[in-house]
Amino acid sequence: MAAVPWSVPELPLFLEPSFRTPHRSPLLTYRPLQKFHKPFTSFQTSRSSSKRRAVVPAVTSTVVNDEVTESPSLDAGTAVPASSKVVLVLGGSGGVGQLVVASLLKRDIKTRLILRNPEKAVSLFGEQDEEKLKVWKGDTRNAQDLHPSMFEGVTHVICCTGTTAFPSKRWEGDNSPERVDWEGVRNVISALPKSLKRVVLVSSVGVTKCNELPWSIMNLFGVLKYKKMGEDFLRESGLPFTILRPGRLTDGPYTSYDLNTLLKATAGERRAVVIGQGDKLVGEASRLVVAEACIQLLDIEFAEGEAYEINSVVCGRNYHLSKEKVWKELLTR
Repeated sequence: MAAVPWSVPELPLFLEPSFRTPHRSPLLTYRPLQKFHKPFTSFQTSRSSSKRRAVVPAVTSTVVNDEVTESPSLDAGTAVPASSKVVLVLGGSGGVGQLVVASLLKRDIKTRLILRNPEKAVSLFGEQDEEKLKVWKGDTRNAQDLHPSMFEGVTHVICCTGTTAFPSKRWEGDNSPERVDWEGVRNVISALPKSLKRVVLVSSVGVTKCNELPWSIMNLFGVLKYKKMGEDFLRESGLPFTILRPGRLTDGPYTSYDLNTLLKATAGERRAVVIGQGDKLVGEASRLVVAEACIQLLDIEFAEGEAYEINSVVCGRNYHLSKEKVWKELLTR
């Protein structure tokens, strides 16, 4: 059965000047480019036929105002071509993860998911050809679920699994921070092949300050401690990695809505982005922005081995830029 695309408006990027003095503070506004097809899953739901760098100094203001034509593809020569990239997403049915998957599909990047409930992928992303979206049944909390066949051909990984900081309904079924943010992440990293080009791990601001206020309150049940343990395990794994530490997540999660409705509902807001290092940022981060950052960090060479904090704010002026150029500007300031 042929894939039927869902029409979703393409949304531009904007850059806004920053006049803050903290560490690394250029601003960007992001809106994702997404279109969906109906997915395949390895759970038999398919209908398809058989280089590190030094930390940069603080910047007081940054404006990149040369406008260019928006393109959904990455610049050839600096990014792995979509046809050769295969991205495994962990946490692909969550608030950030579903946006990551949708944007990968829009870019025609082959995507792989490991989900406890593979049928959920159909309701989120529609029906896809097996070659484009393959979904495996598995639980990151159980090491035995992560069979080597799940990682065959995978070139990049985005891990955006997570749970709530405080006891909630999401903790039901043994979904505590220790099980998800530590044991699950450890199991995934241990199972990944050494041939990967990049692993992007979504963590949190405050992980290095879990004994200081206000972070000690957030860490009452160990969420920051366990996220930091996951970060450290990745660092020691020998895998090429980038860690992304968002502030408090906003814009959703939208797991109760189809993504076509989601993007239409959020298309009117421009979001400026603040990037930092050293775990100094405090604030909020749009899930839309975090998802885009995950994808961009797969290919930016100098981001390997780095940890970046990310926040976002509503802004006004527009500077239309290609995605890769915008993110390189943000990360090198």
